Amino acid sequence: MLQEDVFKKLVAHCKEYGFVFQSSEIYDGLSAVYDYAQNGVELKNNIKKYWWDSMILLHENIVGIDSAIFMHPTIWKASGHVDAFNDPLIDNKDSKKRYRADVLIEEQLAKYEDKIGKEIEKARKRFGETFDEKQFRKTNGRVLEYQQKWDELQARFVKALNDSNLDELKQIIIDQEIVCPVSGTRNWTDVRQFNLMFSTEMGSTADGALKIYLRPETAQGIFVNYLNVQKTGRMKIPFGIAQIGKAFRNEIVARQFIFRMREFEQMELQFFVRPGTELEWFAKWKQTRMNWHQALGFGSDNYRFHEHDKLAHYANAAVDVEFRFPFGFKEVEGIHSRTDFDLSQHQQFSGKKIQYFDPELNESYVPFVVETSIGVDRMFLQIMAASYAEEEIASEDGKKDIRVVLRIPAPLAPVKLAVLPLMKKDGLAEKTREIIDDLKFDFNCQYDEKDSIGKRYRRQDAIGTPFCVTVDHQSMEDNTVTIRYRDTMLQDRVAIGDLKNIIAGEVSMKKLFAKL
Repeated sequence: MLQEDVFKKLVAHCKEYGFVFQSSEIYDGLSAVYDYAQNGVELKNNIKKYWWDSMILLHENIVGIDSAIFMHPTIWKASGHVDAFNDPLIDNKDSKKRYRADVLIEEQLAKYEDKIGKEIEKARKRFGETFDEKQFRKTNGRVLEYQQKWDELQARFVKALNDSNLDELKQIIIDQEIVCPVSGTRNWTDVRQFNLMFSTEMGSTADGALKIYLRPETAQGIFVNYLNVQKTGRMKIPFGIAQIGKAFRNEIVARQFIFRMREFEQMELQFFVRPGTELEWFAKWKQTRMNWHQALGFGSDNYRFHEHDKLAHYANAAVDVEFRFPFGFKEVEGIHSRTDFDLSQHQQFSGKKIQYFDPELNESYVPFVVETSIGVDRMFLQIMAASYAEEEIASEDGKKDIRVVLRIPAPLAPVKLAVLPLMKKDGLAEKTREIIDDLKFDFNCQYDEKDSIGKRYRRQDAIGTPFCVTVDHQSMEDNTVTIRYRDTMLQDRVAIGDLKNIIAGEVSMKKLFAKL
């Protein structure tokens, strides 16, 4: 199945099974804004808990805050967002559609990568176990040709970005014969910068209103609270401040479902360190964060680091953790060494001294910062994409059937346990309710009595429920039930009194933390 088709099925699955809805759908929707449905919000909360606990519980020198969305407008002047938070945009004159120039070029680079990948896969099938991919990349004519085109385009693209050369970005698009996906033409406007911040006004009168912004990132809320947290928490460097919260960007090119939205949620850590040690800590957090992702068990080959070709004005090192989505490798988390830029800027613009007295050095300094920033929504999409599978199995009537299953890691699954009476009569429904009443304080449980037991299993597979418990007539006699495991579909007969321990061992966050 084509990866594009897989992605379309995934988007449809998210709506059909109560994970993600288009915002304001009854009014024909609002572009690039989505609502999390009953199963989606549970998965999203579990993702946030996995991140939060891995930061706060596993590190004695990291604490959390929750800063306001509205902040003083001078904060965004100090951070550089007012003057420099821009995307290079280009319009197609025929379709009237607007695109990010850098994204169009990145997609062209991805096409060369895809062509190389197809040549490698064809050769792998041809040569089987004797295939040497490294040697093939060095010697195959087509691969070398595509690689040369990629290298030349990448070098030219990076230089244009670093020089902020908008004319060159347009020329690259023309030279590469990149067409508008809608009109199919190359009738482009010039490239120009577009600021992404939403603005509004605060105040009861027009004359006294203050222009403020919806925050485009959560990091600044941490930086302006640095002194408060450091002093009240008696924090010693190195230490970190973590935060989960909403951010807003007026993305013109918002697509690929929830991958790029105008209203999104971030999980960020700002880790404050002694100047001169930031690159050492950058390397440590780089590996720590990759371990966090890979602990979910989706395969190390589906992750990679991508070093930034162009560093932000505040950074001296930056890398992305990328995941292989159905539409290619894309960023899910960024790790940045932000130097002392943010705290120094706020010290200058506020007139307040923002420094740390280091008793070991007997001197004061503005701390350097290492940041890890991950999008909750992208992480959600990553887990859904990695978990979604279609399998051919035997149906109840013996014919072949397709099972759609979400193999979401059990600690993150929206519903941990479904308890199903074999039938509604003979006291089985009442017995099922007793079991749920005993377990519902420990796990998110579901009761389902509609349709055949096989169809009920399929519904639970589709929302990623790791365990299904069936209550039958034998349960009334000996207090045992059948427990079915989602991933293997194997079934065991167990005592009702053992259910809590069996399930708890599999759905606890400790199972993930043990891998870190």
